Amino acid sequence: MHIRLVETSFATLLASCMAAPALAGGITVHDKDEKFVKMGGRIQLQYHYKKQNDGDGKDDIFFRRLRPYIEGSLHKGWKGKFQFDFGKASGDNEVAVKDAYMQYKGFDNVKVTIGSANFPFSREFITSSKYQQLVERTFVGDHNYGTPDRNMGLHISGNNGSKTVSWAASLAQAAIDPDKNKLDFDTPANKAADFNQGWMVGGRMDFHPFGPLKFAQGDFKGDAKATMGIAAYAWNNNKDNNSYTSAGASSNTDKPDINSVRGFEVSGAFRLGGLSIDAEYNLFLVDTVDSAFTGGLYRNGGTSLKNWALEGGYMVLPTKLEVVAGYQSQDADNYQSTWIRKSLGVNWFVHKHDIKMQLSYRMGSNLKGVSGSDEDELFLQTQYVF
Repeated sequence: MHIRLVETSFATLLASCMAAPALAGGITVHDKDEKFVKMGGRIQLQYHYKKQNDGDGKDDIFFRRLRPYIEGSLHKGWKGKFQFDFGKASGDNEVAVKDAYMQYKGFDNVKVTIGSANFPFSREFITSSKYQQLVERTFVGDHNYGTPDRNMGLHISGNNGSKTVSWAASLAQAAIDPDKNKLDFDTPANKAADFNQGWMVGGRMDFHPFGPLKFAQGDFKGDAKATMGIAAYAWNNNKDNNSYTSAGASSNTDKPDINSVRGFEVSGAFRLGGLSIDAEYNLFLVDTVDSAFTGGLYRNGGTSLKNWALEGGYMVLPTKLEVVAGYQSQDADNYQSTWIRKSLGVNWFVHKHDIKMQLSYRMGSNLKGVSGSDEDELFLQTQYVF
């Protein structure tokens, strides 16, 4: 059944693409009297090699993302969209739901979204994977380490008239996959039986002194742009599903149930003359249900998880070839040493972000906070967006 679904979906998309004009951000297959249907997709094929200092190298080639989407409208001011990912399918979730929402844009400078959509935290996470300079996001944008994933609820965003200030707020249901080595937020749209469930409220504000700067890395235009942002959220366990706690104590040494999380972000970005720089710091204050749990990130029932990252790139051949570098770190209460990752890479743009090839080499030290545990990784990814 799932194979037929894949075949039908791609046959429909292919037929639509052949019959319709290509526009920015997807292909419009119907547009009349403010009624439209748009289809598009993202194909990312990735080769990944990794080697730790105490083991043999391992490699794999796979579809990192395979995401078709459809959006459309029948009524002025309203839009609906759904997007699914065949590349991330795993276990019982053979098709992963990503965006799935209805949206109203009839207010001046305000959008109201109901459904599964990005939570307004972490500039790097909100920046789509197709607009990233490094093949993989750093700690600050990774949902495995405190940054919320897409969540189901009410999302409101807007800006002032000059678009120098933008803001967003959300009230949503969010899930955490218990793991002593992660603070892993997952969307309830694809939840597993052992996910901790709860509600999350949060928001962000960004200031753009030289005009709006989109959530995208790399500088193709060369104009001076900058942004500074702050964000925060609070998540609390609703106590409906604590699979690994019995009588207040953890029943699994690897999977502590999470009681509450408080997240804070400070971020910024700068663009000028082909130079692109992004920086972000995140702090997460976490309590486990078992007030004595110790292991991985956690000590005596909690942790202060600190992530920060600095990424930069320069167009050595304007709009065609970019060299990139990154530095990221993570520290937690129970770590022996700070986990460090350093990255170097190059991006070749055939048609900007629509068609590009990326190569990133990442050098990691003190893996998962363990002193002397190192891991080097090579990422090679091709991307086609339509």
